[in-house]
Amino acid sequence: MAESGIDHAFTATEITGAAGDPTYAGALSFMRRRFTKDVAGTDATVWGVPFDSAVSNRSGARFGPQAIRRASAIFDNDPQYPFHTDLFEAFSVVDYGDCRLDYRLPEAAHETIRADAEALLAKTGFLLTLGGDHSIAFPLLQAHHARHGRMSLVQFDAHQDTWPVARGADGSVRVDHGSFTKAAVEAGLIDPATSIQVGIRTHAPEDCGIAILHGYEVEEMSAVDIAKRIYERTHGTNVYLSFDIDCLDPAFAPGTGTPVAGGPSSAKMLAVLRHLKNAEIVGADVVEVAPAYDHADVTAIAASSVAMYVLGILSEKKSRRAAG
Repeated sequence: MAESGIDHAFTATEITGAAGDPTYAGALSFMRRRFTKDVAGTDATVWGVPFDSAVSNRSGARFGPQAIRRASAIFDNDPQYPFHTDLFEAFSVVDYGDCRLDYRLPEAAHETIRADAEALLAKTGFLLTLGGDHSIAFPLLQAHHARHGRMSLVQFDAHQDTWPVARGADGSVRVDHGSFTKAAVEAGLIDPATSIQVGIRTHAPEDCGIAILHGYEVEEMSAVDIAKRIYERTHGTNVYLSFDIDCLDPAFAPGTGTPVAGGPSSAKMLAVLRHLKNAEIVGADVVEVAPAYDHADVTAIAASSVAMYVLGILSEKKSRRAAG
């Protein structure tokens, strides 16, 4: 039973259980989770990375975490569809807030993200990141690699993000939102032979050995078949899931920096996620929500739904383990 108070994000005394705030009022956190800097022992931690200094087109994704949190308030306290249960009854999730970044020193942002993510991963069971532009996936993959080793990347995206990576004379690496995947392959963070990109509908110089499901293929496949291809490629183990909201057609996600027509619906991609319920997902991000270009929070609602599905998959998996 949801509590009868308000501002659950700050007044909650437990890190499990539903909130009771109206969808239109109360302090905002992701899905009304308790806002705290103490993540020790939690099953999952949600945090935001408000960074968009590495975009090649329209900026504004720094406001993405705010928009996704705001949209998540629409999830009421009934059992969350399609999971048939209160996701947080026995699955502890907190909202850590945002990564503190110095807007005057954007070149230092990735190192700050990596260090903060590593610190969080040392204390929580799972890290779900709300972006921010897609370049933040590189330091996130660095942090997850330190804990999980080389991973299989499942990237939902309209772009391959495998453009050349520039290197400075001092050994520094320049990674933007169009090159993070190539940088991750070159750094050995992900295994291209077990990684896959879903929804691609732009060209890049190379695929880096990563399997691709193009937009036209996704259009012709069922959600079950798409999930099957993902399982076949990754073997369902040690998966890092990165969801660029521009994977969706602009009809379903207009609020993003580089929209590309011809993409799938939010319904179809959520169905794919649902069919990944048996995958071993070790980390996830939802990125590139730029609310200044959104309409009626359509994009933010889609992004918050993706994030909720990730938590739902993890919550169900914990329940299955507990049941034996």
